[in-house]
Amino acid sequence: MERRFEVRKEELLSDCEVPPELFRGMLARLGKFVEPFLDSLFRSEGREHATTYVAGLLSNLKRKNSEAIAYRHDEQRSGIQDFLGQSPWDHQPLVQELVRQVGTELGQDDAVIVFDPSGFPKKGAQSVGVARQWLGRLGKVDNGQVAVYMGYASRVEHTLVDTRIYLPKEWTKDKKRCSQAGIPKDQMRFRTRHQLSLEMLDAHGDMLPHAWVAGDDEMGRSTRFRRDLESRHEQYLLAVPSNTTIRDLEAKPPESTGRGRKRKVPFRQVRKWADQLPNDAWTSIKVRDGDKEPLRVDIVSRRVQAKTEKQHVGPEETLVVICYQEDSGEIKHDYYLSNASAATPLKEFARVAKEEHRIEESIQRAKGEAGLADYQVRNWRGWHHHQILSLIAVWFLVLEALRGKKHDTGDHRPSDPRRAFNHHPSRVEVSHPPKDHPRARAQAQAQRTRLLLPLQSSKQTCAT
Repeated sequence: MERRFEVRKEELLSDCEVPPELFRGMLARLGKFVEPFLDSLFRSEGREHATTYVAGLLSNLKRKNSEAIAYRHDEQRSGIQDFLGQSPWDHQPLVQELVRQVGTELGQDDAVIVFDPSGFPKKGAQSVGVARQWLGRLGKVDNGQVAVYMGYASRVEHTLVDTRIYLPKEWTKDKKRCSQAGIPKDQMRFRTRHQLSLEMLDAHGDMLPHAWVAGDDEMGRSTRFRRDLESRHEQYLLAVPSNTTIRDLEAKPPESTGRGRKRKVPFRQVRKWADQLPNDAWTSIKVRDGDKEPLRVDIVSRRVQAKTEKQHVGPEETLVVICYQEDSGEIKHDYYLSNASAATPLKEFARVAKEEHRIEESIQRAKGEAGLADYQVRNWRGWHHHQILSLIAVWFLVLEALRGKKHDTGDHRPSDPRRAFNHHPSRVEVSHPPKDHPRARAQAQAQRTRLLLPLQSSKQTCAT
């Protein structure tokens, strides 16, 4: 085994009990793994740099930037730096190959596409897209970059497949600044994080079999985003803020005074609505087995109307509230809106909500194991080059993990998704979405095909 992987092997072996034979041939598998991605890099030098960079991202380097990777591989840093930040290779073919492989290896008809913005704290003002803006991972406004990630989660595994960098208005209004950062002219226009998500969905949705689109409350707070998904015949379950204002369409309206219009149920913030639910409104669902007892959530759903950002009354949707207890003992509530049928089983909502949280695990895996946030590039081209190579490195880790689960020492190869269809790593009892949903009908016509929730038994504390 080459020098740069010896230390990494020992670290991995010390952290977990893994049969040593699973590491045998890893370098050969890595070399074979990257071949399909390099078909678009015609120069042999570029292919060598790409292989070196991916290997560096998978090494034990603390800071996985181009300089450190070049040093680790005893190469001139200028060659790696030019390949990453200046060489004009197109990253899009690599993205398409990644999406194709993920759809083949992990694809299942009831899988979930997840969108999540992630922030990168940065100093200075020259790096592409950097500005004082909300960085969700820090929970505050700070100087940094924001990227929107597209994740894919099935019952086989989960990973990231694409990303878009968000350009604040202060950037798109300054064409000179954009030009200095190497932003292409056709990209010098303002797009919201929701519009960036829709771009990725339109580009890759047909290659990733799925029944749901999910996202955090930054995604779900936009009424327009939910409407855009509906117009694409996508079934969504999107988190919304706790102060979202809703009207319970299943509640008994106030008694009429006998004069004027018939009275309706008043609008209330969703957190206040949930706090006043009776004990018997909640259903306890087993999510997975725990060390000492089954891990469960309490869940409730209602048909509601939500107020839009302009305080208009929105369309009828399904509100889903999930209550769980964190390891610290704190009781948490997550709130979601969905266009799914009212007949959708609560178990299915719980499963999709859990998959929505898994993109956080994917992002943390990418940052911790594949250097996603370790780049030292400022321009548009370099940022996208680093991101796709990091996502490819993460995908290699996912495949190695699956290989370890199967105790199969064979090389990577396309798998039949049906082989893993009955594998339930999350152990959530699954019910498929209803066949009469608009998206299901559209599929028949067109032939389209957070970290794991630390949930504990919480029925007594949620249903109060």
